Amino acid sequence: MNPRTPTSPTAPEASAAAEASDAEETVTKKAAAEDVSYDMDKAAGETLTAAEAEAEAETEDEDDDLDPDGLDDDSGKEPSGLGAAAAAVVAAGLGVVALTGSWTGKVAAERETLIGQIKTSGGGTAAQQISEIYGDAWHSTALVNGLFALLALLVGIFALVRPAFGAPSAHPQPGWVRAVATAGIALGVLGLLISVGMYFDLIVPLPTAGAAG
Repeated sequence: MNPRTPTSPTAPEASAAAEASDAEETVTKKAAAEDVSYDMDKAAGETLTAAEAEAEAETEDEDDDLDPDGLDDDSGKEPSGLGAAAAAVVAAGLGVVALTGSWTGKVAAERETLIGQIKTSGGGTAAQQISEIYGDAWHSTALVNGLFALLALLVGIFALVRPAFGAPSAHPQPGWVRAVATAGIALGVLGLLISVGMYFDLIVPLPTAGAAG
């Protein structure tokens, strides 16, 4: 080697350039890694937020489904009027029974007749036999018919005044319901008057012993 030949001055510069390039590459990789990490954290955060929102929405839906207020809230419902209609029909039926008689009244009359026969079997005056056998049975029938007439009157009044109580309805009570309820009240009043007259012997008095003889 020639001792005068100088050493190449480009070697240190090449080494420095290589180091600078490596440092720049390292910084670039670090920055890229940070960007990737940031993007992953952001995506995870958005996913978590969406999952939380979905879970909260499902919880609210379940609360709405389990809310008893939605099931028991009848404030928006109007009364159907079925009770008043049924009461009107029942009142009319009871009024008819009060005027024509019933199986209950017949049984009560037969019972009183049997009791009167037992009481007068050992002997008795004609007036006593009339009172015990016929009069008591007559009065029992009048009492039972009067009870049916009173029930017809009360049920008919209930059918007429029912719309005044409870939740108001946008639709008026049907005309046929008022008509049937009024008929039941009329039959009840008439049956009650007849029963009272029968019970106190005002319409048809009991026969007397002189008339029987």
